Amino acid sequence: MRSLLRKLAYLITRTIDLFYRPPFSRYFPLEIFRYAFCGGGNLAFDWILYFLIYNFGIQHHLVRIGSVTLSPHIATLMIVYPITLATGFYLNKYVTFTQSNIDGHIQALRYIMVSAGNLLLNYFGLKLLVEIVGIYPTPSKVIITIVAVIISYLAQKHFTFQHAMDKFRNRYQADMGNLDFDDDENYN
Repeated sequence: MRSLLRKLAYLITRTIDLFYRPPFSRYFPLEIFRYAFCGGGNLAFDWILYFLIYNFGIQHHLVRIGSVTLSPHIATLMIVYPITLATGFYLNKYVTFTQSNIDGHIQALRYIMVSAGNLLLNYFGLKLLVEIVGIYPTPSKVIITIVAVIISYLAQKHFTFQHAMDKFRNRYQADMGNLDFDDDENYN
């Protein structure tokens, strides 16, 4: 199964790289281009899945789970979220942030943590925009997603899939910044 997933990632990467030509290659590093491409594909998948499940699966009805009743837009979010979580992690790990040498299970845990933050943003954002502001659920989801994408990229690059050299470089620069040569008697 793993070799099949790696082959699929290779095909996806090669396909994306076919489009990495001017003007894109002039303005964007390859990693950002791949992130945008993968993220855009996963985002489109998320929106389509959300639309289909909301309109044809749940059909705008309240969803009762035991004593808890979920509004249709929140129930749809709960169904779509784990699916796009898995596809997003796969694309980020095997297509976008391939230089990270952090163990896969650590990456997965970190990815879930960042994604949980995005889930909370989605939950409270949908509650706010749909139930208080009165915007339709699908456009509300689009607005929230734009905010979440920006936050997610920064967190994934600098936390989840951080390259070991970046971590070393950041620590080294912080240590060098703490040195005070003026107080050292040997340098006066």
